[in-house]
Amino acid sequence: MKKTIMLKKNYEFKNVLTKGKYYSGKDIEAFILNNNKNVNYLGLAISVKASNAVIRNKIKRLIRENYTNLEENLKLGFSIVFLWKKKSKAEDANFYDIRKDIINILKKSEILEKKEEVL
Repeated sequence: MKKTIMLKKNYEFKNVLTKGKYYSGKDIEAFILNNNKNVNYLGLAISVKASNAVIRNKIKRLIRENYTNLEENLKLGFSIVFLWKKKSKAEDANFYDIRKDIINILKKSEILEKKEEVL
C-alpha cells in the first residue's frame, strides 16, 4: 500500500504552485511537481469564495477519497496540489464528476500507471 503525505505548510504549497506544471479539468485544477522522493505529497485548497465551510470540507473529502482509490495506480515521487475552480458550483460537486476530473488530470500528467483498470 502506497502512502501519501499531506502538504500542510504554506511554503510547501507555494513551492508546488510556483514550480509545478498546471493541469486543468472541468471543476478541478492541479499543480504537479516532481519531488525526487519515494513518496507522493498531496495538498488540497478550496477557496473561501467557493462556498461555506461544510461544502468546502465535503469537496475536500471527495477529492481525498478519489485520490485514495487511485493511489495504487500512481507513480511515486510527485507533489500534487488540487484546487477547486472558483467558477464551478461547489454545491453540485459529486463523487463521480470529481473522479472523472482527477483521472483526466492524472492521465494528462502521465503519472497514472494502469489506465485500463482505473475506469
